[in-house]
Amino acid sequence: MEFIIKGPFKNNIYNLMRGVGYHFVDKNETTGEINFVNPIRGDNFPRFHIFLTVKNDTLIFDLHLDQKRPSYKGAAPHSGEYDGEVVEKEAERIKEIILNY
Repeated sequence: MEFIIKGPFKNNIYNLMRGVGYHFVDKNETTGEINFVNPIRGDNFPRFHIFLTVKNDTLIFDLHLDQKRPSYKGAAPHSGEYDGEVVEKEAERIKEIILNY
């Protein structure tokens, strides 16, 4: 699910995402996309996963729910949910926290 939040923001992106409960994973230096996860139960699956793009004062979120670990090393997680009630509620939670941060 893609959604946008327009700034300006009082904090940097990493602090904003920590405030919402997400942990930095890595940054794609080619695309500039920043990868964050929010484990629902510790380091286990399922977990929410965000690819975040920053353009000026605008945050572009690509949110999905990873249902399980990759089947084998080097593979991407499968069984992701990209829409639906759970993902929509998480998007609303993120928007509310960041806009009131």
